[in-house]
Amino acid sequence: MLQAKTPRVTIQDVAALSGLSICTVSRALRDLPNVSLEARVKVGDAAAKLGYKASPAASRLAGGRTGCVAIIVPTATAWFFAQAVEAAEEMFADSGYDTVLISLRNRPSVQHQLFADLTGLAQRVDGVLLLNIALSAAELAALAGSGLAVASVGMHDVPWDNVGIDNEEAARTATEHLLGLGHWDLAMLCGSEAGEPSLVTANERLRGFEQALSAHHLTVDPDLVLPAGSSIEGGRVAMIELIENRRMPSAILAGCDETAFGALMALRDLGLSAPKNVSIIGIDDHQMSWFLGLSTISQPVADQGAFAASLLIERLHRSGLPNPPASHVLDTKLLPRKSTRRRR
Repeated sequence: MLQAKTPRVTIQDVAALSGLSICTVSRALRDLPNVSLEARVKVGDAAAKLGYKASPAASRLAGGRTGCVAIIVPTATAWFFAQAVEAAEEMFADSGYDTVLISLRNRPSVQHQLFADLTGLAQRVDGVLLLNIALSAAELAALAGSGLAVASVGMHDVPWDNVGIDNEEAARTATEHLLGLGHWDLAMLCGSEAGEPSLVTANERLRGFEQALSAHHLTVDPDLVLPAGSSIEGGRVAMIELIENRRMPSAILAGCDETAFGALMALRDLGLSAPKNVSIIGIDDHQMSWFLGLSTISQPVADQGAFAASLLIERLHRSGLPNPPASHVLDTKLLPRKSTRRRR
């Protein structure tokens, strides 16, 4: 008689039981510094209770491997990717892997060239960690059939392990916050720019914005949805366009905090401010958000990178792993600050 397979215990399970972040749990399990004794005890107790064991060192792998992993990002300059990459690199380094960072520089031509030669990439690395890459059906099929171990952050319906947040829900929550403050005339500074391949999160957050308005029987004014990329400069330019050539709404959802920073800069340069002239909320909880008083939706950026890296390491160490790939969704949280207020 066949026995049911016992679900694998992940580092996320240990984090949930201990009440600590995935990064803290990872450091405690590997006996790294800057972890309090109390945290170490909590992690040890949770790991023992769940029967969790960290993956063996990469040096114990069978021969024929490169000992190297590629991290592929749409751009290396955005804050989200820098935070996620750093957390992932720490996980890989502590497991004995070197990393190669590949930035697509937000250029379709660079992405096409990379995925057109996956055989060459497979000669250089054992696995690939994708961070929020919008793949075509052909690129997804090519990567799945490349023989490389793969994991990702922020992707959906992929044949490998993925870690992320519910971007639609994050945008809905942010929009509901504005609606709850009495703002019914809303704009959104979106995450895509002309010539830039669409990020997975950009379309999802726009859908969340649209869904929140629809739930209140409101329609999206296409004149108030502007492409702004995921950069401070993109947000600044989009905000100026909104003020000078469109019309000023009572509140704005920025696709990410860096876009919101640019919008705040544009307001200041034009003698305006938030929330006096317009309420603004972002998504991310960038380190500068608290300092600038930006209302935002907080997401565990480093934990996403670290968790996805740990899943890829597990696949590399146990290539015959019977467990099917899984999608892991981490929590987000609304953080109301000074940039939003009730409509007057």
